[in-house]
Amino acid sequence: MTLVLFVFLNLIIFNVLADSALAILRDKIDISVYFQTNVSEDDILKVQRSLASLSEVKDVEYISRDLALQSFKDRHKEDQTINQALEVLGENPLSASLNIKAKDPRDYPVIVSYLNNENLNNLVDQVTYSQNQLIINRLANIAETAGKGGVALTVILSVIAVFVTLNTIILTIYSTRDEIGVMRLVGAANKFISGPYIIQGVLYGILAAFLSMLLMVPLISVAAPYVKVLMPEVNINGYFYSNLLKLTGYQLGFGVVLGTVSSIIAVRRYLKI
Repeated sequence: MTLVLFVFLNLIIFNVLADSALAILRDKIDISVYFQTNVSEDDILKVQRSLASLSEVKDVEYISRDLALQSFKDRHKEDQTINQALEVLGENPLSASLNIKAKDPRDYPVIVSYLNNENLNNLVDQVTYSQNQLIINRLANIAETAGKGGVALTVILSVIAVFVTLNTIILTIYSTRDEIGVMRLVGAANKFISGPYIIQGVLYGILAAFLSMLLMVPLISVAAPYVKVLMPEVNINGYFYSNLLKLTGYQLGFGVVLGTVSSIIAVRRYLKI
């Protein structure tokens, strides 16, 4: 049970890391809307406000033509060919744009559909959704798969834990069968006979919960630097210790429930009460 609860705790930590990683990826993915060069700033800002009012939109950032040109020059300041080409043009060739971030990757088609309506056809030059569509869809699938996988693994671990505790209680019942026979002969109540085994299962769950927490402490200390390298925004060490009481509560609840359920099953099956 200690090992099962330890894996269950690792699953909780993994889900936190997965959610953090997905949130980071979501924050980095967006779509851009490029406007015709003759569109006024007021018209673009109106589109920005209308997009910001959509429930699917998390954030809309306006990039003016001047800002786009400055950013382009900064990225290519070492490229003399590009700098000379800009000087020859003598004007800003870049379009103003809006960078749009959705609350959920699956919301992007709705946003693109809004941008493709007839009222905006004379304003919008290009929407970059087609270039990012594959990445966005993969991100959505990863998030869905991670959620389903976590639920499935939790169910599997719960079943394993029940069988482990069930077999332990069965062995205890078998080893004390003579005492149980004596208690039945003297007229002991079923609750009096089964009570110690159920309490034993509960104690297994409580002890396993605390042992799994102790096993997790060195693992978190070892894993934290590696997680920091992969995801600098995530402080897994801080999360573990700031949520120590809550995680311990989860472990205790899970352990007690599994211990109790498996004990009751064993008692009813093998004591015939």
